[in-house]
Amino acid sequence: MRLTSSLLFASLLLLLLPFSEAKRPGKGRGLRGARHKLTQERVRGERHHGKSRTSRLVAPDCSELTDSGEVFIDCQNRRLNYIPPSQTWTQQPKHLLFARNRIKVLRDGAFTGYEGLISLDLQQNHITLVEEGAFQGLTQLTTLLLQNNRLGMLSEEALIPMPNLGYLRLHGNPWSCLCPMDSLIRTLQVPSNRNLGPHARCAEPLRLKGVKLKQVNPELLCKETDPAGEPQGDETEPLFPIEPSHIRTKPDATTTCHTYMFPEVRMDCSHRGLTEVPTGIPDEVVHIDLSHNSISHLKAKNFHGARSLRTLNISHNNMEDIEKASLFGLLHLRELDLSDNSLHFIQHGVLEDLYFLSKLKLGGNPWVCDYSIHYMVYWLRLHPGVRYSGLLCRSPPEHTGEPVQQYVNSYHKDCPRERQYSRPDPEETDPELWNTPLEVQGELEEELEPSHLRAPQKYQIYRLS
Repeated sequence: MRLTSSLLFASLLLLLLPFSEAKRPGKGRGLRGARHKLTQERVRGERHHGKSRTSRLVAPDCSELTDSGEVFIDCQNRRLNYIPPSQTWTQQPKHLLFARNRIKVLRDGAFTGYEGLISLDLQQNHITLVEEGAFQGLTQLTTLLLQNNRLGMLSEEALIPMPNLGYLRLHGNPWSCLCPMDSLIRTLQVPSNRNLGPHARCAEPLRLKGVKLKQVNPELLCKETDPAGEPQGDETEPLFPIEPSHIRTKPDATTTCHTYMFPEVRMDCSHRGLTEVPTGIPDEVVHIDLSHNSISHLKAKNFHGARSLRTLNISHNNMEDIEKASLFGLLHLRELDLSDNSLHFIQHGVLEDLYFLSKLKLGGNPWVCDYSIHYMVYWLRLHPGVRYSGLLCRSPPEHTGEPVQQYVNSYHKDCPRERQYSRPDPEETDPELWNTPLEVQGELEEELEPSHLRAPQKYQIYRLS
């Protein structure tokens, strides 16, 4: 009996032992135990690196910059699909740069905590929806860039929280010019709002495709349409005040290039396959990059409106000729890059307006060292403050690789001395020959000539003895 009781007790202990082991946290092979073990390892790893799981999710890899006392948050090209909370940054930003990310929707209150913002760059995202309260609190915002997204509709109510908004870009979006866009289009067409959406165009309906929002007749947007989508009533009534441009023969800078507003207004037109300088360059642009295109010719007034331009990069094109007036008016230009083109020389007068130029890149061009290259050297002599590079002879063979400056100096050394300096006429410089009988006779003969044969005199000469 005692033996039987001992065996029974031992069996019960063996049965209860696995259950007690399974209840210990992190032990056992069940899903709950495995999950607990993974959680503990994750926490230990985060403590080891000094980070929390929440901070890794919220804090993107952005740059915090300070320029002229204003904080810039640069989150461009970070593949972000959300707006980080304002507490993410060490200082309250004045400018947010979120271009070229993956943001799709701007929800109500998306910028809560960013009340001090002055500019907001959201261009080149995937934005399809902006809720009416998305920009709530941005009372100081002056610049909003929404170009090159996927917006088809935008309510005027979305702009109401931004009373100081003076610069809005909306082009590059597939705008649906229908009744829901009535209030926004009317707002854009107010004369004082000339910088709000000036280049945005309708994508649909078909009858308005390509027409600027500022040119659409808002009176016709909410008229009833038949099932086919055509307006009823008077078919002859104009839909917009002027004719739409069906074919754009020249590239437009605002749609072809990417515009960046901060820290300075910059246009990136590189690698766009351009064969000519695009039209419509805004007046306020400071830097333009036209490199790596196929531009072969600079024409007069290509940069007529870009009076604030300080940097112009036209390198890596097929430039063969620059007209005299092509750089006219660029009084503030500081840097000009003409490297890696097909230039043989610079025409006389091309550089005359560049009073404040300080840097000139000329390398990679097949400069021909003959008399046509002298203008470039003379201009550089008259502007000693210009730092230049790459001005080397490519031809003729006897001067290949020689600096153009050296070629011009040797040209003058080889020139005969009597041709370098013109000798004055001794009759003009010898006072003993003045008032001679021969000179007096010549003057008398001239006075005795018939009046109709006498050359007209523009000036009367008085000789003082």
